[in-house]
Amino acid sequence: MNDVIDMMKMKDIDFKILSGLMKNSKISDRKLADRIGVSQPTVTRRRAKMEKELSFDYTVIPDLAKLGMKIMAFHFTVWKPQNYEEFSQLKDFQERVDKWISEQSNMIFASSGGGLGMSRLAIMAHKDYSDYVKFKEKIEKDWGQHLARYETFIVSLKSDTVKRPLTLKYLADYIKSVHSP
Repeated sequence: MNDVIDMMKMKDIDFKILSGLMKNSKISDRKLADRIGVSQPTVTRRRAKMEKELSFDYTVIPDLAKLGMKIMAFHFTVWKPQNYEEFSQLKDFQERVDKWISEQSNMIFASSGGGLGMSRLAIMAHKDYSDYVKFKEKIEKDWGQHLARYETFIVSLKSDTVKRPLTLKYLADYIKSVHSP
C-alpha cells in the first residue's frame, strides 16, 4: 500500500477542509461548511475520507512555556558506520533505537534527513537547562559509541523570544495555497 496520498485525487474543497481543520480541529462540520461555502454533508463525508486516508491525529498543541518548558532543543546526530554481518543485526539495532525513541516522552519529532552534515534529527521540549543536560548525558551514555557526531541547537521558549509559536495553523494556509487552482 502506498503511504502517499495521490494529491491529484484530492480536490480544492479537500484542501479547504484540511486547512480549516488545521486551523481549528474542534470546528463543527456545519460551521466549516458555512465558511467554505459547501453543504455540511459534503464536509462530513470528505472529512471522514481524509481522516482515514491521511491518518489524522487530533491533538492539542499547548503553549509549552506556560506548561513550564523553558527549552526546545534540536538534537542532530550522525551514526558511525557499522559493519553488520547479517541483516538481523541491523534490524535488532534499529528496533533498539525505535524502542529508545518511543520511551522519550518529551520528544516531539524524530526522523532521518540530511543537511549540515547530519543525518538524524530529534526535536524535544525540556523543562529547563538541567533537564536538557541530563538528556545529552543520556544520549552519550546510551548511544555514544554509535555516534560519529552529535550537536544540538537550543531555543528559549520565553514568550519574548518566540516570534511564531508552534502551531500548524500557518501551514494550513500554505497547503491550501499550494493546491489552489
